[in-house]
Amino acid sequence: MKKIILIIALILVSNTFFAQSVFDKFDNQDDITTIIVNKKMFTMLSKVDTKDKQSQQYVNLIKKLDNLKVFVTANDIKGNEMKSIADKYQKSAGLEELMRISEKGKNVKIFVKSGATDSQIKELLMFIEGSGKEETVLMSLTGNFDLDELAALTDKMNLPGGDELKKAGKK
Repeated sequence: MKKIILIIALILVSNTFFAQSVFDKFDNQDDITTIIVNKKMFTMLSKVDTKDKQSQQYVNLIKKLDNLKVFVTANDIKGNEMKSIADKYQKSAGLEELMRISEKGKNVKIFVKSGATDSQIKELLMFIEGSGKEETVLMSLTGNFDLDELAALTDKMNLPGGDELKKAGKK
């Protein structure tokens, strides 16, 4: 009987542990702006009636997304912590580098986990390392989407790093 209780307890604890993201530690911290959009919100947004083609592309992409997390800070200490966590996660999650940009004091790295085809993406991780007046941005996006479709999302939601994602989509 003790073994059964122990097994059930381990299952419950492991489900709770794995349900959380490594980036959740940045949620509700001072000096970090957080944007989190879950599957439920994406489902609700996808039900919006659209009339024009661009809005329809946006709705089609929304249906393919599971989770979006964006963390933004101007605090150098928090930015360094975000960089460390992003680097560790990128390696442990098996993400491959899609592109790297270094311009005007910003270093941008975009990593992906491919889906069923080369153009499909299951997970995207973008890290923009700010320096001086530039903010540090960490973005995690999961689902099953095409990188080219992502430009519509960044335009509509006005997300930090949208310009960098547009560049990645064109490559």
